[in-house]
Amino acid sequence: MHYIWKEWKENIRGKGLWLSLSIIVLISVSILFRSSVLSFDKGFLVLLINLFDTVSYFIPILCLFIGAFSIFQEKEQKTLIMLLTKRDRYSSFLFKKSLGLYTVVLLPLIVWFFIYLLMLKFYFQIDAKSYSLFVFALICLSLIFLQMGAAIGSFSRSRMQIIGYTIFIWFYLFFMHDFILLSFLPNVTTDNVQVFSIAYFLNPLEAVRMFLETGMGVYSFGHMSRLLQEFMWTKPAFFLFGNVAFWLLVSILAAVVFHRKEGYE
Repeated sequence: MHYIWKEWKENIRGKGLWLSLSIIVLISVSILFRSSVLSFDKGFLVLLINLFDTVSYFIPILCLFIGAFSIFQEKEQKTLIMLLTKRDRYSSFLFKKSLGLYTVVLLPLIVWFFIYLLMLKFYFQIDAKSYSLFVFALICLSLIFLQMGAAIGSFSRSRMQIIGYTIFIWFYLFFMHDFILLSFLPNVTTDNVQVFSIAYFLNPLEAVRMFLETGMGVYSFGHMSRLLQEFMWTKPAFFLFGNVAFWLLVSILAAVVFHRKEGYE
């Protein structure tokens, strides 16, 4: 609880969290006004898909920076060394710090999208299930990239390193990952398609998007080819949960194994 309160006070005084939330609010309101011309019955799902496609560009990089600078700030202020010299293990510190990050970032995000839902009721017929899936998808995306950010902050020794690692991860997951897999696409057969599927859904953006769009009924797998059946060898929800568990575990292990106690400007 102490870490949550400390994290909250630091982010209230800082500008990063409020700037990030302001960007999400502006994007959401902008897309609402652009989508207000859509039909009352059919426009709700279109708005959610457009909103997710847009905020998914911003939430990952914002969460990476928030998570990384939150950990790095402990190094700059020398509080990390003080905590570790009191025989507090880094894994324990990281766990408490991560809980603080989750609370401080996710709580305002959930509150905003509850307010946003009230605004949507004036324009569209609400589908509570689809909206719940939408919010849940954003929460999963935020969790993954906050923990990745915490890992970056753990093994980075300067702010420039944080910026470099963050931009590289963001650029790779948004652009390079799919391009690399496209080069292997001609060699995909029913014998190796499951391996290709695992590599594809290791990208959290793809796992979250597939979960959301199938849950909302945008995509249907009722008439699949044999190759596509092998590609979707389990439910999208399992791909998502597996992805979240994998990246949280990898990020925590990387942070614990490669962490540095001090940083420099």
